[in-house]
Amino acid sequence: MENRCENCIIRQFNSLRALNKDELKKVSDSKISRKIKKGEALFVEGQKLDGVFCVRNGVSKLSKLSANGKEQIVKLTNLGEIMGQRSVIAEDFTNLSATAINDMEVCFIPKEIISNTLNTNPNFSLEVLRHLAHDLKEADDVIVNMSQKTVKQRLAEAFIYLKKNYGEDENGFLALTLSRDDYANIIGAATESLIRMISDFKKKGLIKTEGKKIGVVEIDRLQELVDGF
Repeated sequence: MENRCENCIIRQFNSLRALNKDELKKVSDSKISRKIKKGEALFVEGQKLDGVFCVRNGVSKLSKLSANGKEQIVKLTNLGEIMGQRSVIAEDFTNLSATAINDMEVCFIPKEIISNTLNTNPNFSLEVLRHLAHDLKEADDVIVNMSQKTVKQRLAEAFIYLKKNYGEDENGFLALTLSRDDYANIIGAATESLIRMISDFKKKGLIKTEGKKIGVVEIDRLQELVDGF
């Protein structure tokens, strides 16, 4: 019963909160629960989706390949995020790829259910529009960050974001462990440059490291770096 949409607290974070009981029942009866392993793709850029993915557990990266084959990570998903909405509603190919950063649980909701509910429930349509508008704002922010901030500022911002959004383990390391390549692809830098910057941040006492793990030590000083002080 805990996998029923009617009982799922995750929907409070997304547009499904606008659905009534009967609509939630239809979604629940048609959805497919999936376990996605770390490193596995949920979908790839240029794919036609037959439905959307609702994140019950775990984190994925949404990324785009540049013309020279370099990956740019556009965002990391949060609990309750619905992926693939734009593609399904616009009946368009996916613009990004989604890959699991750690083991995930997702619910796949078929396209017909989304389309039918959009046609019959104006509150759901409004919630979907709000979420799409939020995604658009996030995309604008990424563009501004890339053009106006240095790679060091973007790295400091990434550490702050990961600490605030995903928390820390009991030893003060970021709960979400990313590879050095992923960090480089988030901030738009070469991996070698990224490794040097991490070493520099560590020497200055801003962060601590242990293997792949990174911990934020001086969040205020990182924020000052982001703000240009």
